[in-house]
Amino acid sequence: MKRAILMLATAVLLSACSTTRMSDAETLDLYKAHAGEPVRDFQYFGQINGWTPLGDSALTVWTRPSQAYLLELYGPCQDLDYAPAIGVSSFGGRVSARFDSVQVLGGGTSSIRIACRIESIRPLDVKALKQAQKELREAKLVEREAASS
Repeated sequence: MKRAILMLATAVLLSACSTTRMSDAETLDLYKAHAGEPVRDFQYFGQINGWTPLGDSALTVWTRPSQAYLLELYGPCQDLDYAPAIGVSSFGGRVSARFDSVQVLGGGTSSIRIACRIESIRPLDVKALKQAQKELREAKLVEREAASS
């Protein structure tokens, strides 16, 4: 029930801004709405399948096409939005909240980069997230068509 209310609130918020690209805060809210409870760590084999910056203090790390984690960081992470690549520290094949970090690689303006410590890790319901994104795209299309008629 709580998840349905949160999804509805997110959809209403996003529909208000449907004529423009979603802001980082709106995108982060959408991802948070589809994230589970925080976990201590996740298995990491030294390579990520992809990643999505969500502002300067959060990102999603895709370990497989159907498995992703929302990482919230302690404070802003310099140049995260502009980085062409990231690195993730790990120990023993696990990435742990409060111990491991995200490192921004390349891009941006800063020549000195400080690793960004991971505050929390939340597994994403990837299937539900993709469905919500699809519904938002369809709603925007319907709204655009209605506005042009």
